[in-house]
Amino acid sequence: MLRQRSIALVSRVGYNSKLIPRRFGPVPFQKTNSFSNAFLITRRYHSNSQSTRTNPLSRRPVLRNLFFQQNTRSVSRKPLPQGRSRVVNFVYRSAAWFGGSIAFLGAGIVAFFLYDASTYREDLSYRDIHVSEIALSPRRGGPKNLPIAEVQIDDDDCAEMQRQKDKPKLVILGGGWGSVALLKTLNPDEYHITLVSPTNYFLFTPMLPSATVGTLEFRSLVEPIRRIVARVRGHFIRASAENIEFSEKLVEVSQKDTEGKETRFYLPYDKLVIGVGSTTNPHGVKGLENCHFLKDIDDAQKIRNRILTNLEYACLPTTSDEERRRLLSFVISGGGPTGVEFAAELFDLLNEDISALFPKILRNEISVHLIQSRGHILNTYDETLSKYAEERFLRDQVEVLTNSRVKEVRPDKILFTQKGENGESVVKELPMGFCLWSTGVSQTEFCQKVSAALGSAQTNRLALETDSHLRLNGTPLGDVYAIGDCATVQNNVADNLVTFLRTVAWEHGKDPENMHITFGEWCDVAQKVRRRFPQASDHLKRLDKLFAAYDKDQSGTLDFGELRELLMQIDSKLTSLPATAQRAHQQGQYLGHKFNKMSRAAPGLRVNDVRDGDLDEAVYRAFEYHHLGSLAYIGNSAVFDWGNGWNFAGGLWAVYAWRSVYFAQSVSLRTRILLAMDWAKRALFGRDLMNW
Repeated sequence: MLRQRSIALVSRVGYNSKLIPRRFGPVPFQKTNSFSNAFLITRRYHSNSQSTRTNPLSRRPVLRNLFFQQNTRSVSRKPLPQGRSRVVNFVYRSAAWFGGSIAFLGAGIVAFFLYDASTYREDLSYRDIHVSEIALSPRRGGPKNLPIAEVQIDDDDCAEMQRQKDKPKLVILGGGWGSVALLKTLNPDEYHITLVSPTNYFLFTPMLPSATVGTLEFRSLVEPIRRIVARVRGHFIRASAENIEFSEKLVEVSQKDTEGKETRFYLPYDKLVIGVGSTTNPHGVKGLENCHFLKDIDDAQKIRNRILTNLEYACLPTTSDEERRRLLSFVISGGGPTGVEFAAELFDLLNEDISALFPKILRNEISVHLIQSRGHILNTYDETLSKYAEERFLRDQVEVLTNSRVKEVRPDKILFTQKGENGESVVKELPMGFCLWSTGVSQTEFCQKVSAALGSAQTNRLALETDSHLRLNGTPLGDVYAIGDCATVQNNVADNLVTFLRTVAWEHGKDPENMHITFGEWCDVAQKVRRRFPQASDHLKRLDKLFAAYDKDQSGTLDFGELRELLMQIDSKLTSLPATAQRAHQQGQYLGHKFNKMSRAAPGLRVNDVRDGDLDEAVYRAFEYHHLGSLAYIGNSAVFDWGNGWNFAGGLWAVYAWRSVYFAQSVSLRTRILLAMDWAKRALFGRDLMNW
């Protein structure tokens, strides 16, 4: 094979004795016979190279190099062409990249139009749509003899929906963070799901202050709730919950028809989740009708219109100096994250857009005031971050009034009391053209009705009380749950002392009334406390020190009184969970995972005839909140509080980190794309300064 290749190559390129390496020896003739020359070269190579005889694989590279030289030198004796300059290469490569990008972009545009053309349908009619007669004419019943929606009109739309008709009925009230997290965690085939909400969208509340000044558009913060419900093949009813009949497992809902008349009906449930959110806490202040609130997308639109209206009125030549200063005086009551971020967004609007598009005098007359009842703004954050935010506002000429409480809000001014250096309260007044009220949360009217119906089981005036499994106190176990801002987890460790002691006494065969527990039994009680109240785990780390501290008589045991005092001390250290989107999201995910596991365990429970008892605790653990950190925007800067001393603050790089966190937490790809487009639009064209 090697000889045949040599003959073929030499026959094409010819022979020249001067080009043969010396190690091949002299050639006795000069004629260029292709066959003989190839034979001679091959033979001499075999006879003079000992290594090639021992390693045949090494012959090919040598012959290849030899005949390559023979080929190139015999074809032309001209010098080799020089390569192109770097500039020319750069131009060629840039043109290639540019052309490739244009081709790729063109292909993408063509593909998009092809996809867009496929989304248009001419035949939108469906035949043989089966709707149950019960769904169209529901029977009446319940305490108020209202229609009972036992069957939904879309239960027979497809085979998947039909398979869920006989599943346990799960009714979710509200379309907030907790409800959406629950829907995204549930397995689609486990429950017959119905969501009831007066709005047909999910609102991304953390970015709501940005929408009040035109940094973000309203549609970028909302996601159609039907799109989320469709994932679990559920049903959506746009209505408001009015009351709950716990004995008959019916939810009373209301909605206005096309003529404006209110209609009411019942919605049956096997499991009910209350996630209706909260309302703003008025704190008994007069004149709140003169304030704006920031809870929904409608509130953000009203605030945006009011700010721009005041700016336009301040530009009129008939507006006096005093009236102009009043119109341009913006007051925020509440130094929490919402109030601080709104103040920061408002300052950005005034500093970046107003000064460029409005008369210069407006920038000098504008004033922003932040009223806080505590000693610092962002009082739930680390103290260093609170001071950083206050210094940032001081530099931006945002007046922070700490240790101040609003007394009354009038149409043209706000009255508040402020503590002086000597501790005395002084009443002050502040002219204002706009006031935002953002001072905590309170129960909605629906939650107040539910709390009143449950009586002594509900003692909290600000939220519905649940146990550590998020079950509403006062209702049958496993029927009703409450999550989000409308609920609070009751940490009553000491009140469960008798239960803990009875369990330990039963395990050890002792009398719980006269029981003195040893250190080993105290460890068992602590383990049960951790399992029942996971938030108490941080206070039960050094059991030996706790046991020694409350063993007052040094008897080596704890009696009933000593153990009760110990648990009451733990109770006093436990705080309520924060009313944040983070907590609601975790509670929704928790319920979703628990409902999935309970559904899988249901066949086994039915086989063993297990119907009563604490099934939640038998199937799943108690809820435990994990604080993932808090963050706030403070005007071209941001602060991050991760807890346990981990916190930081910074300028624009922190702003981009703040945006990245909320960008990742956005509910869908659609909202992420819209957020990115809004931020890019603000950078290129500024904020939208238009009234609607």
